[in-house]
Amino acid sequence: MKLLEKINKEQLPQHLAIIMDGNGRWAKQKGMLRAFGHENGTKSVRVTVETCAKLGIKNLTLYAFSTENWNRPKVEVDTLMKLLVSSLKKEIKTLQSNNIRLNAIGNLTNLPSGVQKELQEVIEKTTENTRMTLTLALSYGSREELIQVVKKIANKVKNNIISEEAIDESIINQHLYTHNLPDVDLVIRTSGEHRISNFLLWQIAYAEFYFTEVLWPDFTENHLYEAIISYQKRERRFGKTSEQIIP
Repeated sequence: MKLLEKINKEQLPQHLAIIMDGNGRWAKQKGMLRAFGHENGTKSVRVTVETCAKLGIKNLTLYAFSTENWNRPKVEVDTLMKLLVSSLKKEIKTLQSNNIRLNAIGNLTNLPSGVQKELQEVIEKTTENTRMTLTLALSYGSREELIQVVKKIANKVKNNIISEEAIDESIINQHLYTHNLPDVDLVIRTSGEHRISNFLLWQIAYAEFYFTEVLWPDFTENHLYEAIISYQKRERRFGKTSEQIIP
C-alpha cells in the first residue's frame, strides 16, 4: 500500500508547522557553499506546500528565518534575503494556481525594504485565496512575540481598555502574530535536531512532534506522509485520560 493511501483525510492536522533545518549541512556534504543548500531547500518548500494543499491541510507555517539568524555571517544573510525575494516572485503562480493565501509573521520591519515590498505584494495578491493559508515565519522569535504581547496587554490595562481580571488565554491569543490561526497540531523538524529553537512556544503547547534525520533539501512528499501517518497513530488526550476521550 502506498503511503498516501494510509492517510486518513478525516484526521489531518489543521495546523502543521515545520522547522526546515539542514540546508547548510546538506551543501557541506556535497562540498558546496551554504547558499547552494538554501537554494535547493526552496524545492522542498514547493513540494511540501503543494502536497499539503492537495491533502487538505488548511494551515501550514514554515520557520524560514529566525531573529537569531540575523547573527549569521552577513554574506549568508544577504543571500537568504535575495533568495526570499526571488522565491516570492517565482512562487506567486504556484500560490494562485493552488488557491493558497500567503501570510507572514515576525518582526517584519527588520527585513530589507525590498523583501518587505515583495512580501506585501504577494500577500495582497493572494488574500482572497481560500484552500490553504501558508504562513512564513520571518525574523521571527517566539520570546520576542510574547514580550510584545505582554506590552500590548499591559498598555490596554493601563488605559482601561481591558481589565486585569479579563486577561485569559483568548486575550493572549488575540495579541499574537498568529491571532488568525488555530493552535499547531503537528510540528516537524528535519536534520535530526531535537530542539524547538524559539518557535511558536505558546502555539505548540499541545502539539505532537515529529523529528526526522532527513536534511531539508532531501525532504519529499513521502517524508511528509510518514510524519502525518505517525501523527495519526497517536492518542491526543489534552490532559485527559484515554477512557475520557474514547467513547
